[in-house]
Amino acid sequence: MLNDGHRELSLVRWGLIPSWAKDPDIGQRMINARAESLAEKPSFRGPLRRKRCLILADGFYEWQTVPGATRKLPIYLRLKSRKVFAFAGLWDRWLDPDGVARTTCVIITTAPNALVAPIHDRMPVILPREHYHLWLEPAEQPPEKVLPCLKPYPADEMEAYAVAPLVNNPKVDDPKCVAPAQP
Repeated sequence: MLNDGHRELSLVRWGLIPSWAKDPDIGQRMINARAESLAEKPSFRGPLRRKRCLILADGFYEWQTVPGATRKLPIYLRLKSRKVFAFAGLWDRWLDPDGVARTTCVIITTAPNALVAPIHDRMPVILPREHYHLWLEPAEQPPEKVLPCLKPYPADEMEAYAVAPLVNNPKVDDPKCVAPAQP
């Protein structure tokens, strides 16, 4: 959901391509943005002020290093309520050489909460519902007004569990990807 004045869902490609980029391949490297440096980085400074978005999800994966194991363990994280939530994101629109517009986005990350910390050193910013209105405000916002929204989500409202390694295969799109792993 973009802060473009229309409160509707939009299909947006993950991997931010700034409007000024010469090469769209930059989007492959810009899938996450650190909350702590958004206001300083040229790729994120403008979108933080003018192009914020909500990225809807019902969960996300992180991969945990397990001592002695050859592969990382996939972990599924979600809200205990199992409700849909929104990641804080930024978006931009890039015109390709043929004049075709591509709308792309990046997910904002922050320090992990107590639940995520043993699994990964970062976590996506899950915006509490009370911040949706400000985050989607179409008017330009100074960083000091929106940056306080970008905090780790309360750990006691989340849950995490191991899932089967089949989630590592991008060709698999199946409810088994979020089923708890069998011991």
